[in-house]
Amino acid sequence: MTTPGSDPALPVAATLFVLSFRHRDELAGMVARQGWHPIAARRSAGAELRFIGSGARLLVVDGRGAFYDGLEATRTMSDTVEANGAAMLVLVSRNDIDKLDDLLHAGATHYLASPFGEEELHQALRFAERYVQRLAGTDLGGANRAQAAAEGQLRWQVSLADGKFSLSAAAARLLGLASREVEAADILARFGKGDRLKALAAFRHVRRHRLPTAFVHTLPGQDAVRFVQHLRYDPAREAVEGSMEQMDMLPVSPRSRELDPLTGLASGNEARAWIAAPHADDGKGKDLLLLLSLQRFESVNTIHGRATGDAILKAIGRRIEPIVRETQSKDALIARMAGAEFAIGLTDVSEERADIIARALLDACQRPFLLEGGTLALQPALGGVMLSGNRESDAVILRRVSAALAEARGSGESAIRILSVAEADQAALRSDLATGLRDALARDEIEILFQPQVNIVTRRIDGVEALARWRHPQFGLLGAATLFAAANDADLVADLSRQIQCRALTAAARWLPRHPDLRLSVNVTAEDVSKQDFLSRFLRDVADSGFGTAGLTVEITESGLIEDLSNAAGLLAALREKGCRVAIDDFGTGYSSLAYLKALPVDYLKIDKGLADDIEGSPRDRVVVRGIIDMARSLGLAVVAEGVESHAQLDLLAEEGCNYYQGFLCSAPLPEDALSDFVAQWNSRVTG
Repeated sequence: MTTPGSDPALPVAATLFVLSFRHRDELAGMVARQGWHPIAARRSAGAELRFIGSGARLLVVDGRGAFYDGLEATRTMSDTVEANGAAMLVLVSRNDIDKLDDLLHAGATHYLASPFGEEELHQALRFAERYVQRLAGTDLGGANRAQAAAEGQLRWQVSLADGKFSLSAAAARLLGLASREVEAADILARFGKGDRLKALAAFRHVRRHRLPTAFVHTLPGQDAVRFVQHLRYDPAREAVEGSMEQMDMLPVSPRSRELDPLTGLASGNEARAWIAAPHADDGKGKDLLLLLSLQRFESVNTIHGRATGDAILKAIGRRIEPIVRETQSKDALIARMAGAEFAIGLTDVSEERADIIARALLDACQRPFLLEGGTLALQPALGGVMLSGNRESDAVILRRVSAALAEARGSGESAIRILSVAEADQAALRSDLATGLRDALARDEIEILFQPQVNIVTRRIDGVEALARWRHPQFGLLGAATLFAAANDADLVADLSRQIQCRALTAAARWLPRHPDLRLSVNVTAEDVSKQDFLSRFLRDVADSGFGTAGLTVEITESGLIEDLSNAAGLLAALREKGCRVAIDDFGTGYSSLAYLKALPVDYLKIDKGLADDIEGSPRDRVVVRGIIDMARSLGLAVVAEGVESHAQLDLLAEEGCNYYQGFLCSAPLPEDALSDFVAQWNSRVTG
């Protein structure tokens, strides 16, 4: 921070313009963490002027999941990018690789195919940046020119240490400030009350979560002009950095109609205005927002041509309109959002009526379309959310309804999913976690903890089970159930499982000299079992860790085994032959049977926490637990009880013949650096 009266040194992080139809906030967060200052947009409308105004020399067009929107944006932005000596990096889904020629001809200079991690994106941006440098014959103008550019733009930063603002000369002039170093109150005084609240909320979001955000506002005396404030966290300066982007003049009437040029329906901007308006929730009826999508519509354009695709989109609009009119909604919305997605908004609708309307819309869109020489049937999916009476932003509501649509699409066929606000928030959270897990694996946010396993007879700690937790930067510490649910949604179960296994084995090798007899239990998933190369890969990882198979127990849930019993039996036999022991985890929660246990070569049976809790319940509950333990003992299996929390539980389990226990009665899961001393102290105490 500079002294009063001096020329404040503003941040000179290079600006990156991002146009992303589906993943704007996630992508903006990724590039911000890499040191860029993102100006992020979700719509193509006005993007050329915004790109020019941003001063950016790099443009990222994100066509993942929206290839044809990305292709059209690439064509639209191509001349502007070329005229400004810039680079255009286009992000595509892996299944769109065969369309790269279309992107090249449309004007893209670089591409990157998903799935990719932050490091891959970082390197792709470095390559694009080098391309721009060569076009300019310099390093984007050098530090002095970059500093001058920052001062000429509407930029600012606020120190988290003292709360003082430093502004560029242009920003200070716009706000009517005599000094370029001011207090927060001087800035907030330039905002109306509503915009002050938005500014404070955005600042708290960036400060707390270290993620970029943006908000729209006006300035006193300039009510017809909108400004967007783009905020990002700058870790080098421990500051929040921002830039102001002047938008187009506001329309005279905030509800004036803006139409989609292809279908004649309302535009995406019009839909967002409807969504952001106050909504009814009087106990009788609620407002309803639906998002309808034609699945795999891109193939229509590829196979039948763009003209056919456009004709189908127009026909969809004609099929939707009479259904919506019949609802007699006072302020109904029918809008084309982007590509083959349509928004339908209705007022004062009961939940029962919502289901009827949604079914009518789905049926209408499932009817075959007439083409030259035949017909074409498409699979629509429809997600919806009942809106609450609370005033919420269009971004929050769209996030909810998009999560509902994603659940409908997940069925693989035409489907409807209408969620309550709470259900939609939970679905959106799952979607966010699935999206962020790949980066979490790359950033080592997955922690490995170890829970001791105690021999009930000797009272010594004989082993530990490796457990995974996700230390999420926004949601805190997440358990294994949430973590693996996100991995399943992101198709990352095998990657996550292997990372946990390898890190646990490496940690166990470090404590081996001090605790040579301490066993390690690692979990194996159903997806692991299904892979043909799992056995060789797993044994190679064990050998590389230096821990060895003699002290290793492999735990697999019975729900994972039941999918392919013969394959599982062969795999477990091979593991035992190599020196591992095998445990069936969470026994009692799936498809348990005596014949099932007899078919599998296992050493331990782990009874689920729910059954351990039942031991203190009714005599009937205790009989069930006793039966499982007796069955295991008759087959020569040791029994481990999970989730033991009281001495009463332990005494009853011991009386019934249980061999080992783990749970909070001994210890919560421990990090590696605390485990070794804990085991040494515990075992010394019980043997001394």
